[in-house]
Amino acid sequence: MPPPGNRPTPGERDRCLPYLRAEVAALPALRVIVALGGWTWSAVLKAFDAPPRPRFGHGAEHRLPAGPLLLGCYHPSRQNTATGVLTAPMLDDVLGRARELADA
Repeated sequence: MPPPGNRPTPGERDRCLPYLRAEVAALPALRVIVALGGWTWSAVLKAFDAPPRPRFGHGAEHRLPAGPLLLGCYHPSRQNTATGVLTAPMLDDVLGRARELADA
């Protein structure tokens, strides 16, 4: 069963932040983070204490204070893929951009 509103609650997100911060700390060479959906975009910004809070958008890019680049991508949910909000070429473009940035 999906969570209410088909998304985790803010409390659930906040309880996961220490784990996200620990994972990022364990990856000192991290160059790119792909946020699958606006909820994840917000969670990453919160984890990095990243002002200003740029708006999420598919293909959006924002340099985080600690150095990695945050890329936005619509979430590959059934709802988004079935309605064409996110297509395979759109996902390929964001992942290709992430690879390009990671390899730079």
